[in-house]
Amino acid sequence: MTATPIPRTLALTAYADLDLSVIDEMPPGRAPVKTRLVSPEKRDAMYEFIREQIGSGSQAYFLYPVIDETEKQDLEAAVSAYEDLSGGVFADLPVGLLHGRMTYAEKGEVMKSFHAGETKLLVATTVIEVGVHVPQATIMVIHHPERFGLSQIHQLRGRVGRGGREGFCFLLENEGVSQSARERLNVLTRVSDGFEIAEEDLRIRGPGEFFGVRQHGVPGLKIANPAVDQKAIEIVSRHVKNLLRTDPRLEGAQAVPCKRYLGDMGAELVERSID
Repeated sequence: MTATPIPRTLALTAYADLDLSVIDEMPPGRAPVKTRLVSPEKRDAMYEFIREQIGSGSQAYFLYPVIDETEKQDLEAAVSAYEDLSGGVFADLPVGLLHGRMTYAEKGEVMKSFHAGETKLLVATTVIEVGVHVPQATIMVIHHPERFGLSQIHQLRGRVGRGGREGFCFLLENEGVSQSARERLNVLTRVSDGFEIAEEDLRIRGPGEFFGVRQHGVPGLKIANPAVDQKAIEIVSRHVKNLLRTDPRLEGAQAVPCKRYLGDMGAELVERSID
């Protein structure tokens, strides 16, 4: 079961290795989260908006891709950000820190405080991606969003707006981010449907390995492309199932032109294989 289809899950489903039941409705009382790209020069305005929201009873997540800063990666990190925020722009507010190297007991205490509303701003890594339900949290700020897949960001922003109040997700742009990365992130500002986002993520990132663990990248297929050949894949899958049902040992199987089943789609696949 997947709450938000990652590219590999979507591709496995397309190839009929998984049976599919779709729940495409929002839970009662939930509204799409408003998502915005925030340029560096607008950070102060974002901070002011967050302060106003916290003043009216909301809480916020500040999410970072790594726990500590390293010389190899020029990334903002959770621990140093916690020190900066709690001692700087949000020094007057209770700020918490949550990451994967903390003990189970430490994580429990931090989340207990945040859930009770004692902590107003939680600095965290992706440990909050699933299993976190704090209804009064309405704001998610994601640093270095270009480091994450679209479906993962969609999953992360699902942590806010769970209590009836409007939710907001801010994706912070950084200096030097490519135009292609910016265009990819813009998908999230336009689309709130997780399946549509997963399809776009699949198109951009690739499905990964079907028989391995890699969750994105080129699948190594010679002909079919799950991002564009969905209809052909469904037809082939149906015929394969029928064949295995009537002749499970494939004792009477014969090669047939794919055009018999796929029509023009089959001709296009053949041309693609020749190229």
